[in-house]
Amino acid sequence: MDLMQGLLLITSIHLLAAASPGPDFVLVSQQTLSNGKQTGFMVSIGIALGLSVHIIYSALGLAAVIASSATALWAIKIIGGGYLIYLGVQGLSAKPVNNLDPIGKVSEQKVLEKHRNLSAIAKGFLCNALNPKAPIYFVALFTVVLSPNLPLLHLVIYGIWMMILQLLWFSTVVVLLSRPSVNEKFQRLGHWIDRVLGGAMILIGLKVWVSKIN
Repeated sequence: MDLMQGLLLITSIHLLAAASPGPDFVLVSQQTLSNGKQTGFMVSIGIALGLSVHIIYSALGLAAVIASSATALWAIKIIGGGYLIYLGVQGLSAKPVNNLDPIGKVSEQKVLEKHRNLSAIAKGFLCNALNPKAPIYFVALFTVVLSPNLPLLHLVIYGIWMMILQLLWFSTVVVLLSRPSVNEKFQRLGHWIDRVLGGAMILIGLKVWVSKIN
């Protein structure tokens, strides 16, 4: 299979994987509806960057080792599920935003905005990087679907392309959820959205804990 055929195959498979409901989708939806378009984009960037973790260990030949190690998968499952539950608890404790609070100095606003952006990127990164199903997915994709003897350059190109696809998909989700016709309906319910989707995140985290990875 040549490079272009592999890219076409990865495009179809990875878009389906990215579009399937999961913690990444819930997190992007929650952050966009509650905190706005910019935060949604930052989370999307973090999720795309989180893929780099899986790409790096796949390039080093560690994906199969992790996928076949019950101890490694158990550890990732506990940490990943715990992080999802942590995000869910944060959502459940959300409170209404008081728009009448003093705005403060411009410099303070910039610092707060930078902190929010970095926090959103970190949330997206950890949400994706700690997905315990990722090693299985990457082993199946790079060895079974494509080839077990992929050149390193091809693997890197495929990995970068997957990150781009991931970012494009979730950016599309952010744009759709940020449309005025949609956003206006949720603007006053931001903390309730946080709570509902926070509960969903807790359920996903618990499911990660109790489900069998392989």
